[in-house]
This record gives sequence, structure tokens and C-alpha cells, in this order.
Amino acid sequence: MDARAAVAARNNAEWCDVVCRAHGITTSFDPNVWVALRRSPPMYPDAVTLSEHVSAGDVLRRVDSSRGCSIKDSFGSLDLARDGFGLLFDAEWIHREPSQHRAGHGLAWSVVRTPDELVAWGAAHGGGEVFGPVLLDDPAVNIFMARDGHGVSAGVIGYRSGSVVGVSNLFTTTADIDQAWAGAIAVISAQDSDLPLVGYENGASLRAARSAGFVSVGSLRVW
Repeated sequence: MDARAAVAARNNAEWCDVVCRAHGITTSFDPNVWVALRRSPPMYPDAVTLSEHVSAGDVLRRVDSSRGCSIKDSFGSLDLARDGFGLLFDAEWIHREPSQHRAGHGLAWSVVRTPDELVAWGAAHGGGEVFGPVLLDDPAVNIFMARDGHGVSAGVIGYRSGSVVGVSNLFTTTADIDQAWAGAIAVISAQDSDLPLVGYENGASLRAARSAGFVSVGSLRVW
């Protein structure tokens, strides 16, 4: 296992923890897995594995595994099909060393600072009330949006934990995906220029992230 994948998984679990706690959900960490002790918000898992050696039983006994449960299998090491789960998607952990990166391409990025701006960001993202205003008070969280003449054209979140910044929830409405990745790297790195960037992606967004300098460091599955 690439150590960078483990770091990315930990950062992602800590971000999920922030989101869940913002909704008043009790959570728990141990060396092998992070769990939400009741159903997580939409688009967020009920567990994130932190070790490739944890078993399916170890994970499932800690969560509400009824209908609607989702598990982020950070190292693709679990077979949850026998427990009634279906595979939602495969993805890859990504890592980018810190470096100067100019925004370019004409996207006008800014930090989301007010609840009204966050509402506009959430509407464009599609996540709505998943992202509450309490996130604006967390110094480890930076939410960014790009605007054009029609409104929010792209957005992203940077979450700093330990020695990395996690890049998540990158979306576009009218912006080109390659433009969005270039701009997202620039604005996040402007806040934490000495830290590597990590995250996970698949499909067209993974291809754009690679074009922007990320490398794949491991595979994951979401069940």
C-alpha cells in the first residue's frame, strides 16, 4: 500500500467527521476505521476504513447497516456483496506535491465567507443543506467558488488536516473541468502553499486532476 493513500484516506475520514459533527452526529475513530454512529448526511459515508486489514464484520458491527448505509472501502480490500451491499463506484486516491500553480483561464475565484454565499454555492453544487454555515467558522475548512455572468460556475472545498490539504466536492456548472481543476489548485495552494494536495476522483474529473499534476496512489471503492 502506498503510504500516500493512507494519508489521503485519513484526511477524507476527518473531513467526513467534520461534516457529520456539523449535523450533530456522534462519530468515532480508531486505528482501523472511522464511523458515524447514526446515518450520515446525503453523499457521505457511514464508515471510512483506515487500514487495509480491517474486516467487513469489524466495520459493519459499528454502524447502522440497514438500508441506506454506505461504506468507503479505502483500500478496495472488503467484499461487502455477501452482506447485501452493492458497489456504488470505484475511484482512485490522488496526490499532488506542493508547487506554484497559476489560476489562469479567466475563472474568478473567491472564498465563500457568508451564509448567503454558501447557500448559492450549495445550490450550484447540488448538496443543498449538507453544507451548513458552521463550516464557515472552521479554520481548517476553505470553501471556494468561481463566478461568471450567470452565477456560480465552479466550486471546491479544501480541508487541511495534518500535513496535507484534501480537495473535495469539486464541481462545475458552466466552467470547463480542466479550468476548474487548475483554478482550484491555485486558490487552495494560495492558502496552504507548503502542503501536498490529496483527494479521490474517477472518470472525467480524475483525468482532469491528472492533467493538473496529480498522480494516482491507490484504489478505493464505495459500497
